[in-house]
Amino acid sequence: MKPAMETAAEENTEQSQERKVNSRAEMEIGRYHWMYPGSKNHQYRPVPTLGDRAGPLSSPGCFECCIKCLGGVPYASLVATILCFSGVALFCGCGHVALAGTVAILEQHFSTNTSDHALLSEVIQLMQYVIYGIASFFFLYGIILLAEGFYTTSAVKELHGEFKTTACGRCISGMFVFLTYVLGVAWLGVFGFSAVPVFMFYNIWSTCEVIKSPQTNGTSGVEQICVDVRQYGIIPWNAFPGKICGSALENICNTNEFYMSYHLFIVACAGAGATVIALIHFLMILSSNWAYLKDASKMQAYQDIKAKEEQELQDIQSRSKEQLNSYT
Repeated sequence: MKPAMETAAEENTEQSQERKVNSRAEMEIGRYHWMYPGSKNHQYRPVPTLGDRAGPLSSPGCFECCIKCLGGVPYASLVATILCFSGVALFCGCGHVALAGTVAILEQHFSTNTSDHALLSEVIQLMQYVIYGIASFFFLYGIILLAEGFYTTSAVKELHGEFKTTACGRCISGMFVFLTYVLGVAWLGVFGFSAVPVFMFYNIWSTCEVIKSPQTNGTSGVEQICVDVRQYGIIPWNAFPGKICGSALENICNTNEFYMSYHLFIVACAGAGATVIALIHFLMILSSNWAYLKDASKMQAYQDIKAKEEQELQDIQSRSKEQLNSYT
């Protein structure tokens, strides 16, 4: 009878100790949840074992890899880059040839004295060198903006991987936003300036059309219709002849230099407008990318805190289990 009573007492003692250990573990977990409210209702995933990992036969194929690569392409930045390259190429190439044709027209018809248009020739030569610099700069700048688009797309799409956004990357994105805004304002001025030669050549062309019209053709008033380029300020007032009238003006409009220069200036103006649109497009893309990077950094900070809380909770549970095993 006595051994039976001793066995029952020992079993009651062990059950009370086990309940005490469980209550301590529950108190520790409850205190952790009270200190870190955000760690509640988390679902913990077990670490996959070797048997759970995908085998060689389940690896993604070529089609899946291509789809993944295409999903990381910044199509908006790619379209803006192509538009920017096209606009700058049209402006620089057509503008360079059109300026050379303008100098030839002035030397042959409006200013026969070299000293009268010497300053204009130097200015046009300087503008041609500036065009070379603009083409080189925007070629590099477009590539940099496209690379920044790839970087931001990868940062947004790989939030849950090993990719980490840094403060330096966000600062560079903000710098690109400011620089693109300044370049956009500057190209608005370039677009307005490129419309000036189009206006001048249009006035000359419309005057030639008036001379060719049936109402004025064959009358003595044809020689009274003139074009004076000195009023545009491109050559001084003492330049000779400076003004062309009648049939001589019509002959100028029929030359290849005038025809090519007029249409090339129109294309250059259109290229400047396309560049302005591309920079505005880039500005919208960079602004949205900067906002995405900012949100990505906040999400990364949240995930780091969440992982730390989960690790601490797992440590508490493991310590509770160890204490329970030590008592039993």
